[in-house]
Amino acid sequence: MNFLTKWAFRNKASVTLLVIISLIAGAVSYYRLPMEFLPEAANPQVSVITIGQGYDAGSLAKKVTDPIERAVTSVKGKKSVLSTTGDGYSQVQINFDSKTNMKEAKREVEDLLSGVSLPKNVAKPQVSQLNTSMIPIAQVSLTFDEGITKETTEQAQKKLLPLFENKKSIAQASIFGENTPQIEVKLDQKKIQEKKLPLNTMMTALQGQNVSTSAGEVTLNQKKSAILVTDNVKSLDTLRKLPIPQASPQAPSVTLGDVASIKLKNGSNNLMRINGNESLAIMIMKESAASAVTTSKDVKDTIAAINKDNPGVKAKLLFSTGEMVEDSVNSMMREVLIGALFATLIILVFLRRFKPTLVTIVSIPLSLGITLLLLWLSGITLNILTLGGVAVAVGRLVDDSIVVVENIFRKSQKQAFSKEVVMKATTEVARAITSSTLITVAVFLPMGLVNGSLREFLLPFGLTVTYSLLASLLVALTVVPLLSNGMLKKMKLPAHREPKRYVGLLRWSLNHKYVPILLAVVVLVGSIGLYVALPKGATDSESAGMASIKMEFPSNTPVADLKKQLTSFEKKLTALSGTKYIISQYGVSESGAKYGAVGEPNVVDFTVIMNDNKGANAFIDEVNKLKKEEQNVEITASAASMSGGAGGAVITYDVMGSNVDEVVTTSKDIMSRVEKIDGVKKVSSNQEKTVPLYTVQVKSEKANAEAAAQQVASLISPMPIGAITLDEQTVPVVLNADLTPTKANQLKKLPVLTPKGVTTLGNIATITASEQPSTVLTKDGKPYVRVSMDVEPEQLSEVAAKVDSNIKKVKLPKGVSYEQGGAAQQQGSDFVDLGLTMLASIVIVFLIMVMTFKTIRAPLAILMTLPLASIGAVLGLLLSGVSADPTALIGGLMLIGIVITNAIVLIDRVKQNEEHMIMRDAILEACATRLRPVIMTAVATVFAMIPLLFTEAEGGSLVSKSLAVVVIGGLSVATVLTLVIVPVFYELLHFRKSKRQRQKAAQKNDLSL
Repeated sequence: MNFLTKWAFRNKASVTLLVIISLIAGAVSYYRLPMEFLPEAANPQVSVITIGQGYDAGSLAKKVTDPIERAVTSVKGKKSVLSTTGDGYSQVQINFDSKTNMKEAKREVEDLLSGVSLPKNVAKPQVSQLNTSMIPIAQVSLTFDEGITKETTEQAQKKLLPLFENKKSIAQASIFGENTPQIEVKLDQKKIQEKKLPLNTMMTALQGQNVSTSAGEVTLNQKKSAILVTDNVKSLDTLRKLPIPQASPQAPSVTLGDVASIKLKNGSNNLMRINGNESLAIMIMKESAASAVTTSKDVKDTIAAINKDNPGVKAKLLFSTGEMVEDSVNSMMREVLIGALFATLIILVFLRRFKPTLVTIVSIPLSLGITLLLLWLSGITLNILTLGGVAVAVGRLVDDSIVVVENIFRKSQKQAFSKEVVMKATTEVARAITSSTLITVAVFLPMGLVNGSLREFLLPFGLTVTYSLLASLLVALTVVPLLSNGMLKKMKLPAHREPKRYVGLLRWSLNHKYVPILLAVVVLVGSIGLYVALPKGATDSESAGMASIKMEFPSNTPVADLKKQLTSFEKKLTALSGTKYIISQYGVSESGAKYGAVGEPNVVDFTVIMNDNKGANAFIDEVNKLKKEEQNVEITASAASMSGGAGGAVITYDVMGSNVDEVVTTSKDIMSRVEKIDGVKKVSSNQEKTVPLYTVQVKSEKANAEAAAQQVASLISPMPIGAITLDEQTVPVVLNADLTPTKANQLKKLPVLTPKGVTTLGNIATITASEQPSTVLTKDGKPYVRVSMDVEPEQLSEVAAKVDSNIKKVKLPKGVSYEQGGAAQQQGSDFVDLGLTMLASIVIVFLIMVMTFKTIRAPLAILMTLPLASIGAVLGLLLSGVSADPTALIGGLMLIGIVITNAIVLIDRVKQNEEHMIMRDAILEACATRLRPVIMTAVATVFAMIPLLFTEAEGGSLVSKSLAVVVIGGLSVATVLTLVIVPVFYELLHFRKSKRQRQKAAQKNDLSL
């Protein structure tokens, strides 16, 4: 790489111009780069959600879920199919292999579902493939002085929503919280009995209505014409005048309005409240090329326009990831600047001169400018991962420049300063810093081997570090020598002092090799034992500006009681301090289904946004006190984030089999075994919720079972009987018989029409009571139960091992099996992937060193730094009490590149000295010469990482306290041990050669005497 330095000296004007262009281009790139919370990463799962209001779980499972499952059986790349069917909804989740092209997979699922025939009044299946780009950029609340009515909902849809959609930075805006309007036909039982009308005639009143069908073609007036038959049911008045079919033609005419009240009303299938007021919410997605900050500004401007131009409407910004991104960018840039300041102070302390310090730190802004330009050209966004890459690389950015400047500084202490001295000093270290930088870059290349979502996060992180390091190498070989030649020319330098104590220690260690080697082996074995014993955790968001609260009611809780308790608890939450917005959601909706979200009929979700985006943990403690006052409901509260929902770690076990009773029994056995394990906070299953089941066994000789079932269904709950077009909108019509029984014995008294006339249900059937699950669950077509255990992320591996040990003791019935999933399975997968990445990195590093030194023994000695670094990494985790999570392994991955740099700088000098010295003298001189730059680079990197120890990790970020602890601990210990162990191992690998050289040197000395 010497040609770069020579070229720089021959083209000083060009280098100056390139420096200015790089700084300007970097600044422009910073403002042009799209800012977003996370890079786009696809979840290998496709969700199919179908809303069927008025249908129970059993009916939807047979008529909707089963056909969908059969349709997607042949989809490519499918790993498993899970389905959950409850009252009013069906959810089918198709899990794919991590290598599957998810856009193609979604398209294939949509094509397969196009041929599925579903019942009337069931909404079209919503197919969604979730990824990080679907995290809303903002959520806006809309409240109206008149409340949520048909008119205000239309105003939101037709007038307010387009204001957001018309912005260039916004890709999509969707309204949540709107209730589907429906027409309720509420029967008057007294009038029906007076008119002696059977119930089934009410159910057929709308049959054949709301149609538009072709009756064929005919030639009229000598022209071929088509006949189109349509209806005229376009209003409630027309619906009231519909005649009810009667058995006798002589019977007086009766209309639907004579025996029923007909009203247009909002359905009660879902509810959204914000700070206690019924509201609508608008979810906003940004364009892929747009910046989150720009989109956030457009949203705020639109909100201001809505509030100004629409009296009676109040729009508020609930949250904006644009603000979060801006805060994250500012926070991370602050850490970068503090790290750069620490690195600068360290250089100043060692060199004790301002000018060489200034020359060295020039590499930081220049390298960052080039990095930002390359990120922009690569189409990579500025997010918490790319910023994290900059934060962890900032200490390493000055390493190459430190080695170059220190060598120039040292040489200038011994001889007169000149251009030739500068070039020679740079040439001496060029090979070492080039190979060490390429090795550090090579460490990040195998990140493409990691599977799943972790790869999507590692690649931007790795590319950012790669760009930064390559830029710093370029600066160190071109700009730094030029600046040194200009700024250090007239500077008075102190005499160079040899590190005599260190040289004495090293000489003793070389003469007693077994002592440092034995010490290193003992400490290494101890660190391996400590690592095995260390608890392995899951990645977790340390900052908590949001909280998620779930109220889970018994499945048979009436909707009115649920809403009453919801409102009461909501008031208690509002009274707690620190909350900014409390969003309450209940029920299922088609708008939520588009994004793979479906709520259970007995579950209320609260999302709490805290003031100043912090304080959620204290709020959760208060909620846990409040929930003790609530009865007949289970309440859970946890920290949440925009990127990953609730915090914490969950271990899951899926119990599968063909016999439902055996599956349920086995799941209960598993739950009883694990619920008392220390570290398990909560045990639950997806089949705990049951509802009373009354089985009506119809006597076939007295009535038709299907006809009886249809009549009973319409009597006990509102039943869809058709739809009409109202104001150019299809509105479902629901029949409410107003006969809902409140006690079990009232079922027998329900009127039923049979061929022999009207009788009671008790006369034609026997009724038996039992309990059944409130949801129908299948996995790959077989019944399954998922047992979930909530654990603390930092105790994940410990608890998972205990859980697994206990579950292995469960005796499984024939045909029943279980599979582990959740955080424990994901952790194992992540650790294996990162372990393979480390091995691949070491192989690449070794290959580059062999190519650099053209020998195997020198690279082997350099690789001794890796076990030395592991000692410090494990000790750091142990002393700090931080668990070893996947981000700690990423820190270990970084250590491979960082610690080898120091060893390369040492051994490269040894190899240069061996050209004119014996090996022992070459080692002693090289270590004495390279002591200062090795310590300077290590300390600068350590101090640059210190701010990360005290920063709170954003959800989804790979830059965490555990990563910083591993790098700081590993580098600190490795640096100290490297200065002794690596030289000792190097001479040990050349033991005979070194011994012969020393003997010859001793003989020459004897002869000279």
